[in-house]
Amino acid sequence: MHRAPALLSFLIVAASTNLFAQPQTATPAQAQAPDPDAYYHLGPDSLPQEGVPKGEIRGPLTLPSQAYPGTSHTYWIYVPAQYDAAVPASLMIFNDGHAFLMPEGGTNAQNVMDNLIYRREIPVMIGVFINPGRRPDQPEPDQHEWGDRTTNRPTEYNSLDDRYARVVVDELMPVLNKEYSIAKDPDRHGIGGASSGAIAAFTVAWERPNDFRKVLSIVGSFTNIRGGNAYPDIVRKSDRKPIRVFLQDGRNDNRGTRGGGVYDEAFDWFLQNVRMMQALTEKGYDLNYTWGMNKHGQKMGAAILPEMMRWLWRDQPVSTDPQNRLERSFHEPEKKTPPAPPHP
Repeated sequence: MHRAPALLSFLIVAASTNLFAQPQTATPAQAQAPDPDAYYHLGPDSLPQEGVPKGEIRGPLTLPSQAYPGTSHTYWIYVPAQYDAAVPASLMIFNDGHAFLMPEGGTNAQNVMDNLIYRREIPVMIGVFINPGRRPDQPEPDQHEWGDRTTNRPTEYNSLDDRYARVVVDELMPVLNKEYSIAKDPDRHGIGGASSGAIAAFTVAWERPNDFRKVLSIVGSFTNIRGGNAYPDIVRKSDRKPIRVFLQDGRNDNRGTRGGGVYDEAFDWFLQNVRMMQALTEKGYDLNYTWGMNKHGQKMGAAILPEMMRWLWRDQPVSTDPQNRLERSFHEPEKKTPPAPPHP
């Protein structure tokens, strides 16, 4: 495991940036309409709260890739304050890691995990924020360019094959398991992302359901970037897999208007997310979904990330014993006993 140069630029974020948007022509009525994204704001569960123990962000670190020779992935690790190496933790991976770590204008995922772990609303979990792979001569993705034009992101995230699953399962997981105590149960492994990072998360679980079974999708690109619009038909034709999925999208996401104003439903993000919902529902998947008014970006997804996480991780064990004072208390970190002073 090698350390990568520290990245400062990803911490400087404009909250109003529409991170994924593609050019769309607005009608006069649309030009006068309110900005759909303006109505979505981060709530208290996504902000630092007084008295809540903070997890530690470790990194940036570098993961060389054999699945994509010549590239490597930068990643950060969130270690909750409650982590105890003697008790295996759950795992949540976020693609486009820099975006989920952004302190302003992003999802503030580390704050969400701090708050929800402390209140026992999700289990203690290691978080991993991993960027798309890149060659040494390519820049690190940031809030202005997520890597579609500068890194391996389009190939890794939008291709319907198992290569990115190999990065996560065969390359990243052994490093994590060496450094941290992580539960082996695939039901305790989740992965998520936004846009192309969301379809990549689904592909990892689809290809490796014995390793990952929870999928968080924000404005997922289940579109014909590299054949992703085939997923609904693939889902219908395949045996049901033991994965749980939460889909989020907005009615003002990219709606399939291509060059010359020609509509192409294969590039209609909202339509294709609805098609995914229909296919997963028909096959009996453990599915939740919500459709807002947002455009292509993280505005609504960030606002509801705490609820998405609660739903995905709702099956953690609980005690119903009214005398169980530990279950009824906040999840404080274990107090470490200081070493005894040496004998004189």
